[in-house]
Amino acid sequence: MKVDKAPLETYADIGGLEEQIMEIREAVELPLTHPELYEDVGIKPPKGVILYGVPGTGKTLLAKAVAAETSATFLRVVGSELIQKYLGEGPKLVREMFRVAQENSPSIIFIDEIDAVATKRYDTTSGGEKEIQRTMLELLNQLDGFDDAGEVKVIMATNRIESLDPALIRPGRIDRKIEFPLPDEKTKRGIFKIHTSRMTLSDDVNLEEFVVAKDDLSGADIKAICSEAGMLALRERRMQVTQ
Repeated sequence: MKVDKAPLETYADIGGLEEQIMEIREAVELPLTHPELYEDVGIKPPKGVILYGVPGTGKTLLAKAVAAETSATFLRVVGSELIQKYLGEGPKLVREMFRVAQENSPSIIFIDEIDAVATKRYDTTSGGEKEIQRTMLELLNQLDGFDDAGEVKVIMATNRIESLDPALIRPGRIDRKIEFPLPDEKTKRGIFKIHTSRMTLSDDVNLEEFVVAKDDLSGADIKAICSEAGMLALRERRMQVTQ
């Protein structure tokens, strides 16, 4: 489990994703910064949200950005870290995670690759599978046990939402589901702009060619392309990035 008191990422670091930013601000940022707005309307804020979509589309980046905007402590854990060899260790880690979050509130718990511990349950005699199920049940208990109007919010992320146990993502536990598709042309243009903003580009560089290409580029792919172009310029001792 990694605890970050002050993530540096902001919404400005995200190319596109206007709808996803709006949804996570409503579900996570507003309850932490202006809980009275929910009280005035007479509704309870969501306890948590799940971000889903193909890898590299900005799920982790957006989770960090909302933590930065709310000045919340950011606790990040990967689902596979909750799978422990010894009996009872997984549930113990889950309890510890929520305890640390409450002691350092306002806080956001971000569980990446939640499908590692929260897939649909089947009857099994395997000791390892039973331990995973115990961890999952403890996670459900913790979600049920904390105050949805409090200063702890849960964000989960997965590439395989269809594999998740319905008990986890039902209303009352994870109330909002936010999809992250591959970027369209407008979003790709914005991502290229962000990652090349500090680079010195030669006049022959035409980013629009990459934007309109039919390749299925994710945000992570675009970042990698820009970084590789910069590394190539360094290798060839050029002061500019060329195409």
